[in-house]
Amino acid sequence: MADRFDLSQNEADLVICWPILGGLLKYLIDSLRTRRWSHLFVANLRIMLGFAFLPAGLKKALYQPFTDPQNTGAFHDFLHMFYATGVFYQFVGIVQLVIATLLMTQTFATLGALMALPVITCITVFCWSTSVIPTAIVATMMLSGTLVLIVWDIDRWLTVLRPGFVAPPSDTTATPPIDLSLWRACGAGILVFYGLTCIAYGGVYRPKGIDPSNPAFYVLPLIALFPIVTLLVEQRRRAVRSADENAGG
Repeated sequence: MADRFDLSQNEADLVICWPILGGLLKYLIDSLRTRRWSHLFVANLRIMLGFAFLPAGLKKALYQPFTDPQNTGAFHDFLHMFYATGVFYQFVGIVQLVIATLLMTQTFATLGALMALPVITCITVFCWSTSVIPTAIVATMMLSGTLVLIVWDIDRWLTVLRPGFVAPPSDTTATPPIDLSLWRACGAGILVFYGLTCIAYGGVYRPKGIDPSNPAFYVLPLIALFPIVTLLVEQRRRAVRSADENAGG
């Protein structure tokens, strides 16, 4: 009887605390949504995470080994066996490509982040358990970014954790903080540019060390220019729109 009472008490505490925690988290996100810099951060985070999934996903989808055959150790041995699974190896690659595409569309980024969470969680745990520290740090950063994106869209999944709970609508402004259509075009541009780069490169392009004599070295800086140009174009549009509104007023 005591165990049943304790369990019921814990459940009661959870029922009481969840609306409070959920409400505080939603209040924090709603306050951040009123700031332009937070929208810019999220839009760029989606693009960066999406791009991070591209090389690994494409390599698997094309059924190319992820590590050199001569490499040994727990980390590499697992990847060798993973590659030997064939169809499953390619399936994971296709899933990663879908995640990358969804994140870069901005519109379907929530679905992309939810799909990315179990994938990047498994990768992170695997890297730390095999003591591949540099890769584990990168994977942990990707996992953290994925969690940020999921929390950002709390309104879309909060009711899943508490059936029957209806989240109050978020405050909206007359003018959207950023022009998502430009950032969708930015993501699409990166996807197309990366695809053309792989075709010209004759294989899956993966950023490597600093070698200015190698033309492939300049691909990553060119990709980094896409968000910068998008930001400049958006700022120019906002300035023109503001000038027109002031002139009309």
